[in-house]
Amino acid sequence: MNSLLVCIPALVFGFADVDPAVDARFEAIGKRYIEQFPALSPAGATVLGDHRYDGQLDDVSAQSRDKAVKFYSGVLADLRGIDRAKLSRANQVDFEILELSLRGDVWRLETLQDWAWNPLVYTELAGGSIYGLMAREFAPLSKRLEHVASRLEQFPRMLEQVRRTLVPKRVPPIHATTAVQQNKGVLSILANMVEPNVGQLAPAEQQRLRQALITARKAVDDHQKWLETELAPNAGGDFRLGAKLFDQKLPFTLQTPLSRQQIRDRAESELRRVRAEMYGIAKEVYRKKNPYTEFPAEPSKEFQQAIIRAGLELACKDVPPADLLVERAKESLVETADFIREKDLMTLPSDPLDIIIMPEFQRGVSTAYCDAPGALDKGQKTFYAVAPLPTDWNAGQIESYLREYNTRSLHNLTVHEAMPGHYVQLVISNRYPSTLRAVLSSGTFTEGWGCYAEQMMANEGYFHGDPLMLLVQRKWYLRAIANSILDQAIHVDGMNRDEANKLMIEETFQEEREAAGKWVRAQLTSTQLSTYFVGVQEHLDLRRDAEGRWGKEFTKRRYHDQVVSFGSPPVRFVRALMFDLEIPRIGE
Repeated sequence: MNSLLVCIPALVFGFADVDPAVDARFEAIGKRYIEQFPALSPAGATVLGDHRYDGQLDDVSAQSRDKAVKFYSGVLADLRGIDRAKLSRANQVDFEILELSLRGDVWRLETLQDWAWNPLVYTELAGGSIYGLMAREFAPLSKRLEHVASRLEQFPRMLEQVRRTLVPKRVPPIHATTAVQQNKGVLSILANMVEPNVGQLAPAEQQRLRQALITARKAVDDHQKWLETELAPNAGGDFRLGAKLFDQKLPFTLQTPLSRQQIRDRAESELRRVRAEMYGIAKEVYRKKNPYTEFPAEPSKEFQQAIIRAGLELACKDVPPADLLVERAKESLVETADFIREKDLMTLPSDPLDIIIMPEFQRGVSTAYCDAPGALDKGQKTFYAVAPLPTDWNAGQIESYLREYNTRSLHNLTVHEAMPGHYVQLVISNRYPSTLRAVLSSGTFTEGWGCYAEQMMANEGYFHGDPLMLLVQRKWYLRAIANSILDQAIHVDGMNRDEANKLMIEETFQEEREAAGKWVRAQLTSTQLSTYFVGVQEHLDLRRDAEGRWGKEFTKRRYHDQVVSFGSPPVRFVRALMFDLEIPRIGE
């Protein structure tokens, strides 16, 4: 970039008006927020890396919710006393992120009220409160087990509060049945992560922990009985959020000014474009195997469909063994890292990464996830978790799943979740100097980066330049597009399962098991499924902008390293910081 242009924004956008005193006041507010909000959820604080409350378990009573609303509203009031225009550019970004997060927290507690109708909030809390203490070695084992005992002793109190808080007639049946399945997963954590380590404690501590295990198991069993006999039979809520709540929630999740209709229009346009691109790729694969085939100049949609399916069918025949998914994922991790280094695509961190079987209490929503250490637990392990196949599936269901997660798809999954996707990006994000920004990371930036990484790696020729890898990745992109359509179509427009299956299976080539799982996920969540498509669109737009601005100075390594260097704020803020542009307001 021309050095003259770099200095112009200081005059145009008033960067010289920064007031150190205003900056200091805002930073004091941010510091106070970071110091005080973890106390609202001790289990969440542990995951975040704040270990002051490791021996406490969340209070989910009405009094606790009132306390949270009062805290969030108080910080918002403090922010209203800050003149944003007098903040440094970095603090302007953090101001916008903090303000939106606080407004979202108040809205969730007062308007959405998921605490009254979503039992999955509490199954995640119960399991996560113990898993968070045992999964990472942030403190000596004896100290962590002491805190485990303390939390287990509080299980009866917390689960009793849960039963008083949930309103069965407001709980959607799908949420109730999923909670029935997930709640028992807490017991597997106790059996697999806690019990094997009891013998490492002194006798008195052993006795306390063993008694705490008995107490917690009974509490979980009692809660299981309530879920099965009271909640599930009486669950009468509607899982569909409705237009009003969906449109209110969307900006809090996406941190973008795009409206629901704008997202839908862009998604449907991309759906048509990507299907046409897939036809071009599949046509060449088909021509290579069938060189005398004549292709029509203007193929019908049915003809294109058949050719794309023929290409995807070749990829679906190359599947990993059902019992070796984690092992194959580990192999793909090595291959993706080697490719990134060979192509000099970006700088890779050396922080520890483990591929694990997904804990039972977290199954039933997604196939895989990246569990990065909290923003305050720098240097701890990241977990790339893969869900095992359910034991009650029949042969046809297993075949459907393996076709979806064929060898090339498994490599693409590793790209998204780990290398250079979530693992790389989140490890680097946690190193950003602003703890506030690391704590309040943008899910749209993060998921968008994962989807961008998929496209980038496939376009660079990952997997030996195989066109089937490119075809499979474009299918994954279709999944992201379909996610954003499903999200609003189900929760606002009343899309039913047959209509959803047509979009997933026919229009975007997903296998039956993937479609079945996504139907469940779309009912259990709202607005999150839009983060993938909106995020990748923003990342692709940003890269095109960088290529145009930097010209011959553009390199992939420079671009990728810089994009992830600002933490994980919404992409529009990354653009402003990268190109010395005015910092936008969150709603612009």
